[in-house]
Amino acid sequence: MKIKELKNGMSKVDLVAKVLEISEPREVVSRFSGQTLRVADAIIGDETGTIKLSLWNEQIEQVNVNDTIKIENGYVNSFRGRLQLNVGKYGKIAVL
Repeated sequence: MKIKELKNGMSKVDLVAKVLEISEPREVVSRFSGQTLRVADAIIGDETGTIKLSLWNEQIEQVNVNDTIKIENGYVNSFRGRLQLNVGKYGKIAVL
């Protein structure tokens, strides 16, 4: 699948993309568990476009700028009017 094909609400998304940038991690408190979690926003891209990818906790250390990554079983949602890709607890992210 290519980034330009992604639409809000899609699930079971598998794609390969390059990490273009990663923000500084920040801490957030989960609405569900009350736990403090770390999150960073990565911009990933392929030849068709770019999208924001949320990286959580150990995923932040897994990837670096310029890595080519494979997302398996991700999902797409809209946050503040922009599409973003999430790996979630059922998805996988791997550096190729």
